[in-house]
Amino acid sequence: MDSRIAEELGLSENAIVSYKAGDQPNNALSLGVLEAGEVAATAGTSGVIYAVSDQLTYDKDSRVNSFVHVNHNEMQNNVGVLLCINGTGIQNSWIKKMTAKSLSYNEVSDKAAEVAIGSEGIVVLPFGNGAERMLNNKTVQGHIENLDFVRHNEVHLWRAVQEGIAHSFRYGLDIIRENNIHPNIIKAGYANMFLSPIFQESFAGVTQVPVELYENDGSVGAALGAGIGAKVYNDKKEAFSGLTKIKTIEPKNTEIYDDLYIKWKNSLLQKL
Repeated sequence: MDSRIAEELGLSENAIVSYKAGDQPNNALSLGVLEAGEVAATAGTSGVIYAVSDQLTYDKDSRVNSFVHVNHNEMQNNVGVLLCINGTGIQNSWIKKMTAKSLSYNEVSDKAAEVAIGSEGIVVLPFGNGAERMLNNKTVQGHIENLDFVRHNEVHLWRAVQEGIAHSFRYGLDIIRENNIHPNIIKAGYANMFLSPIFQESFAGVTQVPVELYENDGSVGAALGAGIGAKVYNDKKEAFSGLTKIKTIEPKNTEIYDDLYIKWKNSLLQKL
């Protein structure tokens, strides 16, 4: 590091600047998502599907962005294809704030698990957080449909919200598939929406892709990237030797979830 810059920052001039990345490439690195066909997902306030391709992928409708991935070089193309969903976890946060202020998220999920898959017909479109690029920049707004005041209560809503968010990820993943990326595993940090068993099962069931959950976050990715760049590790295998997988969620009830998704998508298309 240049001695003047080091002095200004209060660092040693022997410090090595070996890594920089945006939040989603960095999150993908933290999960060991580096090679073509590998996919990472996050489900916080907004949701992201981040897939790695060895081709310069672009979507004709500009529903995804493509970035040079952290391990791209002149010898090997590694391009990150990013799809963002604005309305995901914020929908879950909103319904809790409106109907379950005294409960924790775990308690909400536990009670919602008592309702059968499909939430007895309620359909939720979780797009109340502004325009959605994957919907061609349209503002669809959030919607709760098919309410029956005799049959349904807040517990049905809690499950329907999580299922609706999972359906939105299926819609996004199908766009990724249209761009010739077909994952056989999706990796995610054990955080945010992925803490909920309902969301885990809905996500895997409707996308029909197994999900691996890891005890990791972006800060770990930054540390790993810096270590790899500074050659602290001998190779990639050593760098990721501490990556801890918590669980794998295999797709179940896929026919049921597929039928529910078709109904959900038809509802969305009516709004578009």
